[in-house]
Parts: sequence; structure tokens; C-alpha cells
Amino acid sequence: MARFERLIRFKSDAGNVHYGEAPLSDPVAGQVVSVYDGNEPWDLKLSNRTARVAKVLCPLDFTPIIYGIGLNYKKHIKETGLPAPEYPTVFTKPSGALNGPFNEILFPDEAWNMDYEGELCVVIGKDCKDIGENGEPLDYVLGYACGNDASARFWQVPDRSGHQHGYAKSFDGFAPLGPVLVSPHVIPHLGQLTLTTRVNGEERQKISIGDLLFDVGSLVRHLSRGTTIKRGTVIMTGTPGGVAAFMNPPQWLRDGDQVEVEISRLGKLRNTYRLTSTT
Repeated sequence: MARFERLIRFKSDAGNVHYGEAPLSDPVAGQVVSVYDGNEPWDLKLSNRTARVAKVLCPLDFTPIIYGIGLNYKKHIKETGLPAPEYPTVFTKPSGALNGPFNEILFPDEAWNMDYEGELCVVIGKDCKDIGENGEPLDYVLGYACGNDASARFWQVPDRSGHQHGYAKSFDGFAPLGPVLVSPHVIPHLGQLTLTTRVNGEERQKISIGDLLFDVGSLVRHLSRGTTIKRGTVIMTGTPGGVAAFMNPPQWLRDGDQVEVEISRLGKLRNTYRLTSTT
């Protein structure tokens, strides 16, 4: 896999799309960065060229599948009143759900009771299958990023979903990712990171990644049982307590609301929710 530290995919002033090495300072847009040669994030080589960042794009141009994990923060499990699962609770989102870190999240009339879920996301960098207890799951991880598992809760309640989460979370653009992809060798101890979600500037979620019930290695190993996890796969590792659905009363997102998901050392994504009427 490629060796980078803080990878961004961006459009330059000239209109070209590049991969580059992101600086620590924020915002990245407007800054001049070193450019990588290559078209895929797992096959890059640092060049001697630079380019100015005009727009930060999703770190991935495409993903074969997005895995979501439910009930994976102890605090979130407590607010749901449900028992802690013995194994990871897995659902999927299609590739079309992938979205950029600063793009709008467009939701149609049918996507009622919109919610946010700030999450740590994992991108797989090489194919893996049946990682045993003696294997090292993190060897297959390309990097970490912020994510938002946007959800239409109306379609998630058991009477309408049969306890299946996928449909409520699978609308186009319901999985923004970014703004950077940070290499595991830069952050060897994820438990030291803090995840914060804000809605229109108001803090709604804040927790240590160390509160995860199933850590990243456990998730990758579990998902690889009898299944080939293709490179480019995204794993959304779960959301902590503080989602709109469990507020009293629920504070559903409305047209124009802005959601920020920030993870220390991984940056911040910011998406505005927009209603797109189909009538």
C-alpha cells in the first residue's frame, strides 16, 4: 500500500484532480500541497510537483461497499436501552451513498425524520478474507477518516424496516467521508482520539473513540469471515450517544441545517442537509 500521512483528494486551480499530502493546518482549501503520482489511494508515489487546493473532494472516487456498524459505543447502547450485542451489528450502504466532506446531503420527500451519526471511518487498502486470530487486521487498513452515517429514521423503525437498517441509510449521498485520510502509522492509538458532532454549531455528540465496544481490529476480522473485503471498502464503525432520535422530543434535521463531524487529528467534515422535493 502507498505510504502517506494525511492524504487528500482535491481539485486544483487548474481544474485537475490530484491526490496530495495535506498540511495539519485547517482549512486545506487555498493551500499549496505536495502532489502524488497515481490514480488510486493505495498506489501512489510522491512527486516533486505541487498544486493549490481549490476544492477538497472525497478521499475515494469509488467504494465497492460501505459497512455500517450499529450499537458500537457503550454510551449509545445505554441511551437505546438495548442489551450490548455479542457480535458486531452489521448493515450495508451502497456505493452511491458515498459523498464528499463538504457537499450537500440531499434528501427527498420520502426521507423523513432525518438524523446524523458522527463516526470514525476505516478504509481498507488491500483485499482480505478470513483473518484468523493470529493475523493482524490493521495490516489491511489504508487509513482513517471522519464520516456521517446520515439516516432517515422514519424508515428505520421496526414496523417499517423489519429491524433492517439499510434502506433508511442508503439514499444517494448519505455517507460523506473525509476531508483527509490519515495513515494508521500516524495514529497507532485510536483510543486517544475524540469525536465531536455539531448541528448548526451546537454540540450534540462528544466521546473518546476508546468507548467503542468492538475496536477496529475486531471489526475487520469479523467482517472478513468467509467474505472478501475488497480494497476501497469503507467501514463506518458506529456512532456515540447524542443522536437526534433519542432527544426528548426528537430534534430531526431540517432543510438548511449544517452538521459538522470532527475527530481530533483527522480533521472536520461539514455538510448541509437539503430537501429536494420530488413533487
